Amino acid sequence: MRFSLRQLEYFIAAGETGSITLASEMIHISQPSISTAISHLERELNVQLFIRHHAQGLSLTPVGRALLSEAKRVVGQAESLYTVAADTVGTVRGTLSLGCMVTLAPMLVPELSNGFVAAFPETTIRHVEGNQEDLLRGLRRSEVDVALTYDLQVPDDIAFAPLVSLPPHIVVAETHPLAQQSAVALEELAEQPLVLLDLPLSREYFLALFMAAGVVPTIAARSAYPDLVRAMVANGAGYALFNVRPRSDHSLDGRKLVSIRLAGEHRPMTIGVATLASLAKSKLIEAFQAHCEARISRAYIPGMIAPVMTDRPRVEA
Repeated sequence: MRFSLRQLEYFIAAGETGSITLASEMIHISQPSISTAISHLERELNVQLFIRHHAQGLSLTPVGRALLSEAKRVVGQAESLYTVAADTVGTVRGTLSLGCMVTLAPMLVPELSNGFVAAFPETTIRHVEGNQEDLLRGLRRSEVDVALTYDLQVPDDIAFAPLVSLPPHIVVAETHPLAQQSAVALEELAEQPLVLLDLPLSREYFLALFMAAGVVPTIAARSAYPDLVRAMVANGAGYALFNVRPRSDHSLDGRKLVSIRLAGEHRPMTIGVATLASLAKSKLIEAFQAHCEARISRAYIPGMIAPVMTDRPRVEA
């Protein structure tokens, strides 16, 4: 084999960023070194990996896309050697591929990741965000080592360690007619426009709440992006249902929202640590799970308001 893992890493960086310049900034390697590595791989493998666009970066060729996936797998397997070696001597080191539900990632990941790396300086964390289906697929393909996600249709081949349950609540603009109510029942919302968080399995969870109450919601708009849903609600497009309660009291466009308790008994979503059940946990994964268990509870959740609803409306973003 006449190419190195380092050359594969340079190729991966260029493939993921679509730019030699951005790849150089991401991995702190000079642009000529990255260009040379890519050219060497193309000569060695006798393929064209990229289409070069003058002043507009790079785009992967079909074979480039296929090789990028395999290169990630090879580099990941090579990195796992450090984890195996560390396990034999009881140390915690290596690269952890951390998946996180897209609705949770902005709140949970920064504090948890930074705290873990500070506690275990010989570790690094690679972040992967996605919906529930993405994360389960990533665990099965060993593209994700551990995932922070919900207990949404977790299959038997996935081990799920629960951390904290989040009840559903309603979010409206501060000028909405319901904003001053202490609680609202789903029956009161039947004619109100709903802005639906349209993610796989999350979507089914929210619609199941209405079905259980015998209510047909009026879906006015939908989006897979939580921040867009919040901004639409803040601008008067309707109400939304969420489980997460960010500490910020503004949507991204600077408008305030109010969260209101959802009257009645409703199934919460439970945040937990998901791993592949058939895979023995490394010291790295065990340490990260323990880190999460120590820092996420009903009393405290990184980036979120604790899930305690009162009779008074609460400002929400």
